[in-house]
Amino acid sequence: MRVLLDECVPRKLKSSLTGYECRTVPEEGMAGKRNGELLELAEKAGFDVFLSLDRGIEFQQNLQSRRIAVLLVRAQSSRLADLLPHVREILERLELSRPGEVVRVG
Repeated sequence: MRVLLDECVPRKLKSSLTGYECRTVPEEGMAGKRNGELLELAEKAGFDVFLSLDRGIEFQQNLQSRRIAVLLVRAQSSRLADLLPHVREILERLELSRPGEVVRVG
């Protein structure tokens, strides 16, 4: 499963998501793109899940027609230390995510 980490997610989180091919938005050359365009590019690049902290994305985009799942992490901040306690749940939810679905963690 291929997971794309949003720009707001610390890149060091990748090493905690074992068993998944994780890339960041900047690594994929998608930095600065708006959510709709970003999701479209992620789908075209073959990503299965878009992991973000941006709670507004589910209200700004029609995700039901997408071929990618969106996993939203609710944490105290975007600092790695605040995200690490959620890794176990993130890993569990990644397995259950389906295209066009919004999955919430935290």
